[in-house]
Amino acid sequence: MQVSDSNSLLATLVEEIKKEMFIDINNIDPYSFVSPSAYDTAWLAMVPDSHQPFEPMFKDCLNWVLNNQTEQGFWGDHRDGHGRPTIESLPETLACLIALKRWNSGKPQVEKGLAFLHANVEKLLEENYDSYPRWFAIVFPAMVELSRIVGLEILFPDTSRGAMNEIFFQRQQIIETFVNLYTSFNLSVSHPVSHIANKMYSFIQFFLFFIYSEELVDDKHYYPPLLLYLEALPSYDINREDIIRNLSDDGSLFQSPSATARAFMATGNEKCLANLQSLVQRCANGVPPRYPMDEDLIKLCIVNQLQRLGLAEHFIKEIEEVLAQVYGNYKNEENASTKPINSVATKLYKDSLAFQLLRMHGYSVSPWTFCWFLNNQEIQKQIENDPEYFSTVMLNVYRATDVMFPDECEVQEARSLARNSLEKIISLGKIRGQDNSSFPSFHRVIEHELTFPWLTRLEHLEHRMWIEDNNLNALIWMGKTSFHRLSNFYNNKLLQLASQNYEFRQSIYQYELEELKRWSKDWGLSDMGFGREKTTYCYFATAASATLPPNSDVRLIIAKGATLITVADDFYDEKGSLIELKNLTNAVKRWDDKGLEGHSKTIFDALGNLVKEVAVKHIQLQGGSDITSDLKDIWYETFASWLIEAKRCKSGSIPSMDEYLETGMTSVATHTLVLMSSYLLNPSLPIHKLRPPQYETITKLLMLLTRLLNDTQSYQREQLVDGKTNFVLLYKRENPGVDIEDSIGYVREILGRKEKELLEHALMDGSGSDLPRACKNLHLACLKTFQMFFNSSNRYDSNSDHEILQDIKKAIYLPLGVDQPTKPKSNNNPIVVSYDHDHLQHSRSSKKKNHQTRRVSAYCLLNWSSSFKFHHSMKISFVAQRPPLSISSNNGYKNMVVPTKFRLSFV
Repeated sequence: MQVSDSNSLLATLVEEIKKEMFIDINNIDPYSFVSPSAYDTAWLAMVPDSHQPFEPMFKDCLNWVLNNQTEQGFWGDHRDGHGRPTIESLPETLACLIALKRWNSGKPQVEKGLAFLHANVEKLLEENYDSYPRWFAIVFPAMVELSRIVGLEILFPDTSRGAMNEIFFQRQQIIETFVNLYTSFNLSVSHPVSHIANKMYSFIQFFLFFIYSEELVDDKHYYPPLLLYLEALPSYDINREDIIRNLSDDGSLFQSPSATARAFMATGNEKCLANLQSLVQRCANGVPPRYPMDEDLIKLCIVNQLQRLGLAEHFIKEIEEVLAQVYGNYKNEENASTKPINSVATKLYKDSLAFQLLRMHGYSVSPWTFCWFLNNQEIQKQIENDPEYFSTVMLNVYRATDVMFPDECEVQEARSLARNSLEKIISLGKIRGQDNSSFPSFHRVIEHELTFPWLTRLEHLEHRMWIEDNNLNALIWMGKTSFHRLSNFYNNKLLQLASQNYEFRQSIYQYELEELKRWSKDWGLSDMGFGREKTTYCYFATAASATLPPNSDVRLIIAKGATLITVADDFYDEKGSLIELKNLTNAVKRWDDKGLEGHSKTIFDALGNLVKEVAVKHIQLQGGSDITSDLKDIWYETFASWLIEAKRCKSGSIPSMDEYLETGMTSVATHTLVLMSSYLLNPSLPIHKLRPPQYETITKLLMLLTRLLNDTQSYQREQLVDGKTNFVLLYKRENPGVDIEDSIGYVREILGRKEKELLEHALMDGSGSDLPRACKNLHLACLKTFQMFFNSSNRYDSNSDHEILQDIKKAIYLPLGVDQPTKPKSNNNPIVVSYDHDHLQHSRSSKKKNHQTRRVSAYCLLNWSSSFKFHHSMKISFVAQRPPLSISSNNGYKNMVVPTKFRLSFV
């Protein structure tokens, strides 16, 4: 096995990434980690220069559009798990085409983009039929309309007519919401039509009031305000003062570059301009979907990404520096360097992620860091009304509640609310037939989180799932029109490292498993002829549950111990006579095999070899400390507990629940494994920690939990096959009025409470345990292993559990199935902008003469003007002379003129 070569390659790649991403934690540019938004970049590319209105103000943005079209012809990074474009690519591609057509640039790219739309729009719309997100229903029709305005000939297949009607109807419903509210505000259908027409100014004032009202756009922002989509709203003469009144202090409109660009074109506001200029200067290679962004949030997302990809072991120092910085900002928010977050969704996303990561790394953080939303009924109502928009937020809230400590009722409440919201998302998808929606991987992740509790999931396999779904692992959090994504450059780098790291570990695991099998065979454990042969199970559970260093001896020591315990436990339960069991127990007490033979001697000899190996390794690490005597004592305690249980079984005596637990907590033997191995993880661990019964609270909790977990799934086998009793059966016996399900429920209540206690001891320093963190992590990994085996069934005793056999293959043998992401077209000679000034001026002057009066439905309008006709049924149509799409007359920009005809073209 060429471990050294693989390790060297990994180390080289790790150092390369550290230099690129973490050279100076205080000078990291978080924006470099976020993938550019083609949609927002295109909108900045549309902004005309105030001094040369036939040229773009932000030429770098137009150059980015020219140079970042994919080979398939679309723009953006939105792909499904198979690398195919998703519905998000439609408005992004349209926006880029509009920007190119606006400046008469990039004819080949325009033709290629139009071909992509013609070939894919029907399929993408049909895949999402009847489940279009709210943002898509607002943005996509507007981009279709604007593409017509600039003269793009988009041919939609006739078979897509139904889907297009559905989207435009959904947009109409959004608009009519405001109309209906207005009727109750200041308009009555009994008014004469002419009178209503005269009151249109009042209507527009109301409409503006509504979309800009303080209730919807102040700092609370429970829900994306309609003004966030300013660039996609019907483009009447928007009241300049209303837009300016809702600009943030940083000059942006809700931190949306596209909305800010449109606000600037509508108002010419200098604060808007300064924001856009700052954005382009900061993000020269394409602009992000949000600006300014909360920089701590970006850093937290990177830490989260490193952990989920299984790379945390390579970036320990960098992760700790980021978390220390974030924790300091939370402790001193008045001195925080981060920008204030004025979106509830983004704030809750950040706070729940920070809580989870900080608590997992031992920081003392209050649950109210993220549970604050429980005190606001309006926020909860918005979450309930639009679970899909809050999907990533609620997933983060749910994950944060995985690390719940005792008596944290608010965390339990948050967990229930988050789970209900996530279940609603899944049910909505199934009702709509959207199991393969725009983000099928994301829906699978939600189902994964809800189906398998965090404590039942093994880290190694979680890393594999995250690596293999390279579309999902780039997602950061939900934004205005789609997910914010990790930049392709860094995502590909991290994915490359994660893949190599996973396969490197697989090579080590394959080698160690073969070594374990040889040891088991050499010492006769695999040829006993009775009981359970679980050598592979034991190694799989050990390797997959805890991320131990690649060169660690601990994996094999635990796996050998677990294999030996399984064989010895079966010998005491099934095979050995009482005389044989007493002799073996006494031999372990004396540490002398005199009088032993057969299976008893095989077990004793294997135990002697294991204890000697551990003691020798400890001496080598510690430099002289011999723990042989202490190891003998802890193993004797375990064998003695097995003998007590065997005597009870053979005599038919039934212990009380307290008597049972006193013995059963020892006989489950988890303390034997974790304490023996802890001395190799931390050789300086005080010897008394290994001596019974002076165990730490966390160790006692582990002993109790693993015994009860085993009992919830093994009571039938032990009662019917082994003739034994356990805690589930004893509780039913001592409480005649309950049935077996009640008894299991009682045990699970205990498990729920004690798991939270163990988590607190494992994660927090100063919680009554002075064990080193590595040893406490080993306790937690052991609990997760038992949860995996016994949470829903007795998977350990099964020899035909297809899922666990497949998990073993995936963890140790099967290569990763990672599809390499498709990169945008790369040109050695980047395209630069060229302008046909004569053509631009001629096209504008020739179009100015051709306005046409016509009738269009309200939801198809891009521009509203002052001549309207209302029908008494409140179904609205307008007879309107379409004016030019003007860019505020206040700033002297030239007008972009509407063509004489506007209609959807189907072929």
